[in-house]
Amino acid sequence: MPNHLVGETSPYLLQHAHNPVDWYPWGAVALDKAALENKPIFLSIGYSACHWCHVMAHESFEDERVAAILNEHFVSIKVDREERPDLDRIYMAAVQAMTGSGGWPMSLFLTPDGRPFYGGTYFPPRPQHGMPAFGDVLLAVADAWRNRQGELVAGADNIVRAIEQQNRAPSDAQQEIDPKTLAAAVEDLRSHFDWTHGGWGDGPKFPQAMILGFLLDYYQATGSDEALRMVTRTLDAMAVGGIYDQVGGGFHRYAVDGQWLVPHFEKMLYDNALLARAYLSAWQVTGRMLYRTIATETLDFVMHKMMGPDGGFYSTQDADSEGREGEFYVWSVAAIYYPHLRNDREMW
Repeated sequence: MPNHLVGETSPYLLQHAHNPVDWYPWGAVALDKAALENKPIFLSIGYSACHWCHVMAHESFEDERVAAILNEHFVSIKVDREERPDLDRIYMAAVQAMTGSGGWPMSLFLTPDGRPFYGGTYFPPRPQHGMPAFGDVLLAVADAWRNRQGELVAGADNIVRAIEQQNRAPSDAQQEIDPKTLAAAVEDLRSHFDWTHGGWGDGPKFPQAMILGFLLDYYQATGSDEALRMVTRTLDAMAVGGIYDQVGGGFHRYAVDGQWLVPHFEKMLYDNALLARAYLSAWQVTGRMLYRTIATETLDFVMHKMMGPDGGFYSTQDADSEGREGEFYVWSVAAIYYPHLRNDREMW
């Protein structure tokens, strides 16, 4: 039996239309049902090309036992972050406030009026790597809502206040940023920088295009050699690493390690747009031809593989193909050197 997603147009929601979970799209019907029945909302946010969204769907949302718990104790809502970036932004801020990190699939528990009180990202079907099993999380939240509802509502109020304060605009929107604030930001980035491999963090390691742009601007404004070195070290490492598709062009979403070596294979349109700009800006500042080459190859990839026949752009390429992550990027040596040997599923 299909659930309430069957009439939606989002590819991501339609992927879940035949789950045993009684999914609803975001809207008055689901919110009114939660209020009427005084049930917490389980909100799951993802997108069609998200690998770990697929994993959690297969492990949990297709599982009859998990579905029975969700259907009994919660009103379950699915949201496509590419369809509703406004909801994604709000609830991602909540997850980050609660856990210190975020990502997709995003898994949140809300009061019937939509205030978050607990959340995370991917939950496994069994306890592993310090993460609780998803079924155990559901039963614990259901028990807490039944016996300690007041505490959960108070916690949700605190989270909402914290998000509102974080998003509150300064009283003087035209006020210039104090140079000391900029210098402190650069110092904080320097203190956490990976001088061996470039970038920030140990893995998974994401390309931080906006940070690189900020550091380039700071270098041009102040002449800070250290700011420029953080940029060039990162751009160099990504350009020669596995996060960059050395054959087909374009950047994968992130590297699963700290060395930019092993990619998570999905490619996002906005990542490639931001990184093409970062490499172009770095070429303009430094004159290094490597950066121009990477920018050109990235834009060529976008035009060749991410543009639709009507002139619009696809938002992403899935990490999974033929049922396996990264299968699309498995190349033989012969296929790399002799393009006529490449089959239809490969890049060219």
